[in-house]
Amino acid sequence: MWKVDLHSHTIYSKDCLTRPEAAIARARSLGLDKLAITEHNNLAGALRAKELAPDLIIVGEEIMTTHGELIAYFVKEEVPRDLSPQETIRRLREQGAVIAIPHPLDSLRNSAMGMANVLEVIDQVDAIEVRNARCVRPQDNLAALALAQERGLLITAGSDAHIPFELGHCYVEMPAFEDDAESFVDALQGAKPKGKESPFWPHLMSTWAKWRKRIRPVPYGGVLHSYGK
Repeated sequence: MWKVDLHSHTIYSKDCLTRPEAAIARARSLGLDKLAITEHNNLAGALRAKELAPDLIIVGEEIMTTHGELIAYFVKEEVPRDLSPQETIRRLREQGAVIAIPHPLDSLRNSAMGMANVLEVIDQVDAIEVRNARCVRPQDNLAALALAQERGLLITAGSDAHIPFELGHCYVEMPAFEDDAESFVDALQGAKPKGKESPFWPHLMSTWAKWRKRIRPVPYGGVLHSYGK
């Protein structure tokens, strides 16, 4: 069985200062078999990480819709933010991506869809994230798991790491799969959520990252910009 973290960020997200090289090194030290890089509203970080570690990285994107976030895997073309959930799903389906709802019932996170919006699209997605290490209230993860079981959906789990320390705190244990969406979905049939929630203090690091980038853009890869929106 593989150990797979299906939710993480790097410096290409607005609230993160972790360079792809650091995320990759940390993932390998933890024995992760696969790591999904799921930047906020862009593919740049995932594509860069894939160049550096093609055997390890799944290219993903976490996309802010008009009614909360969606997350997708094996994304080939970047999907912009602020589209409706239905239009976002349509664009992801056109490119054969695997679609999930991250931290769907997190009661403290503005980017969470919440039950009403989840139920609007639940029949159009492949999976629900049932263990997110940045959910402050563990009962919100438990509620997501109960919903996934009730609706017979596949499950995902991930650290939602914004600093290397967080990587691997939550993950799925699942059968090995090829580097394509179809094989990934087949393997998700046997996925089991593992790990536990992170402490609260990494959230403060994300707040610092946002302010740091506003005050002074961060140079990376020869380009000076603030990464993400």
